[in-house]
Amino acid sequence: MVVILTIGSISGFLYVKSALKPVDPDSTKKIKVEIPMGSSTSDIAKILEDKGIIKDSRVFRFYIKFKNESEFQAGNYTLTQDLSIDEVIKSLKSGKVKKEPIYTVTIPEGKSIEQMAKIFSSKLGFKKKAFIDKMKDQAYIEKLMDRYPKLLTEDILNPDIRFPLEGYLFAATYNFYEEEPTVEAVIDKMLKKSNEVITPHLNDIKKQNLTVHEAVTMASLIENESATKKQRKKIAGVFYNRLEDEMKLQTDPTVLYALGKHKDKVLLKDLEVDSPYNTYQIKNLPIGPISNFSENSFEATIHPEDTDYKYFLHDENGNIHYAKTHKEHVKLKEKYIK
Repeated sequence: MVVILTIGSISGFLYVKSALKPVDPDSTKKIKVEIPMGSSTSDIAKILEDKGIIKDSRVFRFYIKFKNESEFQAGNYTLTQDLSIDEVIKSLKSGKVKKEPIYTVTIPEGKSIEQMAKIFSSKLGFKKKAFIDKMKDQAYIEKLMDRYPKLLTEDILNPDIRFPLEGYLFAATYNFYEEEPTVEAVIDKMLKKSNEVITPHLNDIKKQNLTVHEAVTMASLIENESATKKQRKKIAGVFYNRLEDEMKLQTDPTVLYALGKHKDKVLLKDLEVDSPYNTYQIKNLPIGPISNFSENSFEATIHPEDTDYKYFLHDENGNIHYAKTHKEHVKLKEKYIK
């Protein structure tokens, strides 16, 4: 009897524990749930179980009784199966509903401030100029620095930097629930994402002997010179090798940023542009980032591949070829570059 009772107790405990977990932690599918006026806790539990929001209505009833939860709000909700029971209870008590976003805007990796301004102005209610003007508003930038002190440092205020927030507005998909999102709301949402991605790795950044600004700058270069996670780690290794040997980085995307325009091909005369961004003219990193970047590029920045390569080039098919010496690099150019 003792054994049977023990097994039964353990089984019951495990079942209840499982029933309290989300139905599907990986699901973000939105499910509409209506809680009518006057619904009892039993009614609510049954509705939630029928809709697949909770696993077991009985466990739900016992749980809310144990927690002394009440005052659920009637209404139409949009819930998901990745919610815990506590999150479901919180939603039903506050009357807060997972709303459908009014706008969804995707900002791809490798985009500059001006390119992002164009994307947002085509999707939201403000003009491109309003976004650009805010990027130049030093009083506003300084307020953001106070809000995100670990992310936004004094480095971004260098007068030679084109836009202080260049590189700091993270590439991601953003949902907006307001009819008319403001430029400030958009920027704050993007900076929050950057803060979440970058600041947990401050020690990793320090291990590379970089400041946060230098790490963001490096990540933007890696983003523009490569397309895959493997490529990015190797190119990061090349860049660090060149910096260690006091070689110029000589990366074409910095020339294009210095020119302020897109070109299919960088010409020899373009390499002469006088700019603190042009890595054919300056040693070390450019004065600031040239675009935003992906998490892969940031990961490559803080964890580069250990390599002896100091040169690389892209062929016409998008492949990257690496060399340890300038002589090897010249041979690769003769072979792959026409």
